[in-house]
Amino acid sequence: MNYTYLLRCRDGSLYCGWTNDLEQRLKAHNQGKGARYTRGRGPVELVYCETFDTKEEAMRREYAIKHMTRREKLRLAAGWEKQKTAE
Repeated sequence: MNYTYLLRCRDGSLYCGWTNDLEQRLKAHNQGKGARYTRGRGPVELVYCETFDTKEEAMRREYAIKHMTRREKLRLAAGWEKQKTAE
């Protein structure tokens, strides 16, 4: 599986990325070994995630999310959290 994910950093900023191992990637971000952007902004919290069959699909979704406004990203995260809670 491939994942596109959105993180909330300690400073309240949002970071979007993709990976094929979500648990390992979150661990790396929280250890300061993830993306340069998240270093020093940890701990980070997963606020949104989608799964895809291919790396290309995950990367396309990451690109689309990165071009969203902050408000749109927060709405995406809120909808995901609501869906998770309902499950």
